[in-house]
Amino acid sequence: MQKMMVNLIINKKIKLLSCAIALISVNITISHAAVVPPGTKLAAKQEIVRQSLSEPASLDVHKVSSDTEFDIIHDFFDGLVYTNRQGGIEPRLAERWETEDNKIWVLHLRKGLKWSDGTPITANDVVFSWRRLIDPNIVSPYGSYLENAAIINANDVLTGKKKEEELGVKALDDMTLEVRLERPMGDFLQILTHPVMVPLNEKVVKKYGDKWTRPENFVGSGPFKLSEWLVNEKIVGVRNSSYWDDKNTVINKVHYPVITSEKSALNRYLAGEVDFTSTIPLESFESLKKTMNDQVYSSPQIGVYFYEFNNKKPPFDNIKVRQALNLAVDRDVIANKILGQGQKPAYTIVPPNVGGFDFTEPDYASWTQAQRIEKAKVLLSEVGFGQGNPLKFNLLYNTHESHKKLAIAVSSMWKKNLGVDVTLQNQEWKVMLDNMHQGKFEVIRRAWIADYNSPMTFLNMFMSEQVKNTSLYESRDYDVLIKKAEETNDKSYLQQGLDVITKDSPVIPIYYYINSKMVKPYVGGFYVSSTGYISTKDLYIIKQ
Repeated sequence: MQKMMVNLIINKKIKLLSCAIALISVNITISHAAVVPPGTKLAAKQEIVRQSLSEPASLDVHKVSSDTEFDIIHDFFDGLVYTNRQGGIEPRLAERWETEDNKIWVLHLRKGLKWSDGTPITANDVVFSWRRLIDPNIVSPYGSYLENAAIINANDVLTGKKKEEELGVKALDDMTLEVRLERPMGDFLQILTHPVMVPLNEKVVKKYGDKWTRPENFVGSGPFKLSEWLVNEKIVGVRNSSYWDDKNTVINKVHYPVITSEKSALNRYLAGEVDFTSTIPLESFESLKKTMNDQVYSSPQIGVYFYEFNNKKPPFDNIKVRQALNLAVDRDVIANKILGQGQKPAYTIVPPNVGGFDFTEPDYASWTQAQRIEKAKVLLSEVGFGQGNPLKFNLLYNTHESHKKLAIAVSSMWKKNLGVDVTLQNQEWKVMLDNMHQGKFEVIRRAWIADYNSPMTFLNMFMSEQVKNTSLYESRDYDVLIKKAEETNDKSYLQQGLDVITKDSPVIPIYYYINSKMVKPYVGGFYVSSTGYISTKDLYIIKQ
């Protein structure tokens, strides 16, 4: 009886919240556009050059999983909704929506929406795209995203048990999309903000197959469209005159040169060849703060840097080995001395204050590093590793100065504190990604930036059946807790799930991210979202 009463109260609150959401959404104004202050003189040439840290593995939304690709996709495609600078939801391709129970959502597209080739964008394109995302033959790294969104039959379609037509999404007409969920999801609109949820042009994808992302075939929905792609050199986007909000775009062309070296990027920035960088070299940060402070941009980012174990490979299938290596990492040294740009030590996989939640850290977060090392030594000795039988393994990271510097530092800590012998291996981004998804690693460099502002975006990637669970971690107790957390958004379930995974240590959280970039003074409208995206459509070049 008590449980039933609680559910009635929750459902009543959900309905009230849903009505409020529906009413608010109709009256929201667009805040994401280039807002040029009165009196500002604009440069005659409105082009911008922004660094890409790696050669994109693809620009097919359903075949990528990292910011390297999503940063560009974010400019070339628009989603149904987006998160504004205040953290609220604003309309994009969808101009309004409604729900009565947070289970059935109806979204209405804007009138006159067009692809970059001038053809209409319809609700059928959304249905096609979401079915393709979850198609087991596509094997998308984000294939389980619709399952996380609780869309009806998502798991069964992904695992081949049901046909894609049975996915809980359909076009009521060309301009109206209906989405049915298995359970109420109060943060459903937040889930829709991720780039993987953008619609693709069904006719173009079917016509050209894997070649649809070539410049001559490319069709997008965003403020820019692909015009040039020179592998390992650059990608270029030009303004999309068919974009629904083109009148509020100022930049005419955006260049993404591939510059994998932070030092090279800084040198090119200082030479005036790049308008803003993706990062700032660790060794240059302090001097740049002193000499060019007005060009140093820093802001919080919801993300965590970590090392991931292959939990199926001995000896990392042993919890004591994982716990020992976790304890022996001195996060304070890494965050404050090696990085020193404002990063915070990470003792759990979930960054602080995500979604408004404040979680309890593990006990060892308050220990001295000497205490952690002593405990780590005991754990390793209990499973037979020590001076006479040192633990040996390979640590894999993608080619980048900062990743190399951290790998050297952490492996040195393990060697000094535990006698562990680590062989460092670096690979190009695409190669490392392939090996990661195929389980061809022992320990690997990872990072996760929030898909949306919720603890679930970090916690659900370790559930047993998740495509993105590249750690191959499995825990029935964890799965149960996280599923309950998804259904209720209850902090107690979230905390219990976090406690389980922190204890089991399938990964080693190292530090929480910040955005740190060099930005030219003439770049107007510059802003980095909490999830790390920079919308080129918000920018403009001021006359010098």
